[in-house]
Amino acid sequence: MDHQTVGLVCRVAEAAGITTVCVSTGRDLTAQVKPPRSVFVNFPMGNAFGKPFDRKMQLAVLRAALELAVTAKEGGVLVDLPYVWPEPFQFNPGGADT
Repeated sequence: MDHQTVGLVCRVAEAAGITTVCVSTGRDLTAQVKPPRSVFVNFPMGNAFGKPFDRKMQLAVLRAALELAVTAKEGGVLVDLPYVWPEPFQFNPGGADT
């Protein structure tokens, strides 16, 4: 699902009383859609929780997202997480991410 769809699904879930937190790799789109709560990680798309098998990073992102679910005091919160992807990458439209 794209960031816009996820943000809209979060709004519907919140209206039904279900707390949500989006984990986003697209800060600009997340800021536009304004889901109820979001954390941003500057990671390549498809790797929102970190590299495969990197349990330490995956757990850190998950814990940050769950903490935001408990601590956010207002809607539309977008928190930038401090985690760094371990190697350079850039988005290449129409090509592979590196």
